[in-house]
Amino acid sequence: MTIERGLRPPRETMRRMTDRRHFSSGSPYEPKIGISRALRVGERVLVSGTAPIWPDGSCDPDPAAQARRCFEIITAALREAGAEPRDVVRTRMFITDAADGEVIGAAHAEAFGEARPVSTMVVVSGFLDPRWKCEIEAEAIVSR
Repeated sequence: MTIERGLRPPRETMRRMTDRRHFSSGSPYEPKIGISRALRVGERVLVSGTAPIWPDGSCDPDPAAQARRCFEIITAALREAGAEPRDVVRTRMFITDAADGEVIGAAHAEAFGEARPVSTMVVVSGFLDPRWKCEIEAEAIVSR
């Protein structure tokens, strides 16, 4: 295989790759960890791991309610970045108990059933807050 040196992508491609827009939800973790709720680079929208936190800091103990809360926050971030749930192409769901997989998966189907993104669900040992039973990421591609 030969690698040609000195070739550059077209100018439009270069512009899309460097067009980075950050979006914040106001989470206290964003400045502490140095993250954005969402990031848009060209047509891609990436939403950070999203925990089930309500505005008052509370957390419902029900895993289905937690998942729905995560998807509400994700949907708001997608829309702020110019995307919709139908644009989602990948999700990653991290859960602490395999027994919660079915109800969390059902909430995923409610949120992204139309898009049917590729997805992974992984059981992990825990999160930053022991009340959380799930944390969810999403990626979208906006072609309009």
